[in-house]
Amino acid sequence: MAAARLCSLPGRALCQHVLGSVRLQRGYRGDSPTDSGKDVLEIPLPPWQERPDEPLETKRARLLYESRKRGMLENCILLSLFAKENLNRMSEQQLNLYDRLINEPSNDWDIYYWATEAKPTPAEFENDVMAMLREFAKNKKREQRLRQPDLEYLFESPR
Repeated sequence: MAAARLCSLPGRALCQHVLGSVRLQRGYRGDSPTDSGKDVLEIPLPPWQERPDEPLETKRARLLYESRKRGMLENCILLSLFAKENLNRMSEQQLNLYDRLINEPSNDWDIYYWATEAKPTPAEFENDVMAMLREFAKNKKREQRLRQPDLEYLFESPR
């Protein structure tokens, strides 16, 4: 008789009846201002190291790859399109600055916020490459930037 009564209750009422005063909450625990953060696992990244003996073409190819394979879609799109437009005409010094910019910060959101000027760029990353990226992020030509560029452009003759 009791089982038949429980089965006739709607889902939430059934849970309240079975669990009593236990409250069911949905959502991510980190939303709470009292969250200690002790359950967060932070994986240490190896420190960025400059590669002074890397050939320029190898560096350009690596930076193109690293610009496309980011931790967040926004940077995949922004940096891959920036790399397509700028890597081939960057000097060795600019390539080194770009390498440091995209590989030294451990948080991709920092790069995104600096490029979109949502947060100020730290002095150690404030340089001509960062200025180029900020200008590119403004998208003054109002291009649709919804996905990464196809790689066919790598095989086209330079303009």
